[in-house]
Amino acid sequence: MSSTPRLSLYFCYRYSSSQPLSTPLLSLSPTPSPTISPVPRTSPTPPRTSSTSPLDPKQLKAFESLNIPTLKNPCDHHHPSSSKKPPTTVVTCDTGSPFRLVTSLSFTNCSSDLSISSTALKALSPSLTSLSFHNCPSLSAPPHLPDSLHSFSAVSSFPRLSGLSLARLVNLTDITVSSVPVSTSGLFVILGNMHDIVSLTISHANLSGNIPKSFHSNLTFIDLSDNLIKGPIPTSITLLSSLKALNLSSNLISGEIPDSIGSQKLNV
Repeated sequence: MSSTPRLSLYFCYRYSSSQPLSTPLLSLSPTPSPTISPVPRTSPTPPRTSSTSPLDPKQLKAFESLNIPTLKNPCDHHHPSSSKKPPTTVVTCDTGSPFRLVTSLSFTNCSSDLSISSTALKALSPSLTSLSFHNCPSLSAPPHLPDSLHSFSAVSSFPRLSGLSLARLVNLTDITVSSVPVSTSGLFVILGNMHDIVSLTISHANLSGNIPKSFHSNLTFIDLSDNLIKGPIPTSITLLSSLKALNLSSNLISGEIPDSIGSQKLNV
């Protein structure tokens, strides 16, 4: 028996108008006579799999510029910091031949000698599809992020991120920016061309402006909490048939909550 999932809604208003608001928060057989059988020929040793291929030389050079150790193949290795902190860099590569290519980079507790240049990131494109930073507050954000990315995450990293830089990531399906100030004139500037976006988190980012009047229809998760977003909740949100969770808490939203929010059938 199918059931209709419930939509999780979180709202926390700072009243910006006098209008009252409602808050939803094996058989054995005789052994035959022995016979002499020819010794089977052994198969030749199989070739080495493509996963042992070295990293592409151009991308290896990019790693050197990022101060990532390259004496060993960086692929599928954790590169720990000198302290007891978790690994600072996790590299994932494909199984291509004759060279492997980097598909994912994750930086955690970045060291002070790390510098992410646009040139290095460009050398890792177009194979690089996932880029993540966690707890890298003093790391300067590169002015240009590779548009090959499908997933981008920055949590407690960078002094600031540019909304225009994020807007160039038109192939994203997942974006998470939290506890990082984002400079932009509005959320639509960032999301306008992200037609494949599925999961959207921009929280505690000092984000101002209004909620866009329209969203891309494949969105399933929206978290815009702890910002300075103001104005009413547009009824267009009720048209997001795949939406599973919506968090707009701790903003300056005013007006009434559309009655149809939470009543639409959701695809899980």
